[in-house]
Amino acid sequence: MDPVESRARRAPTDAVVALGANLGDRRSTFDKAVDELRRLPLVDDVRMSDPVETVAVKPDGLDETAPRYLNAVAIVTTRLAPTVLLGFLHAIEERHGRERRELWGDRTLDLDLIAYGDITSDDPTLLLPHPRAAERDFVLVPWLALDPDAVLPGVGRADAALERLRESR
Repeated sequence: MDPVESRARRAPTDAVVALGANLGDRRSTFDKAVDELRRLPLVDDVRMSDPVETVAVKPDGLDETAPRYLNAVAIVTTRLAPTVLLGFLHAIEERHGRERRELWGDRTLDLDLIAYGDITSDDPTLLLPHPRAAERDFVLVPWLALDPDAVLPGVGRADAALERLRESR
């Protein structure tokens, strides 16, 4: 058995999930998605940050003309293996009408697995932590609102990552 999979089954782990949406009733979609997370097997707790509204980020940068995003972070305490949790996240997205037609396109719901405990993985099917998490204030700000001592594995403290991001602008 893969060490990531076996380790995930030993004890509850906090997984960080970023939520994003810029189509439809964004807040209602978030509430329904979090309810679905709470009902997953081997999930003990789900805490969601207050949502923040942000400008859409496209491959070429910020897009003021696109519908604005609502973003939040949920901390999911789970005994699910990270690959299993990721599969559930994709299924929840699909139930809410997520279509993957264009890179960083508009969407009804995006659920990204940002971190899973202190696990790091460069497997293309399970990149942990999320490769762009330290570059996204719309991930770091709501995460820090839930957990001021948050640490992004392989990067360090989330508050320091946010400070570096802000200084680079």
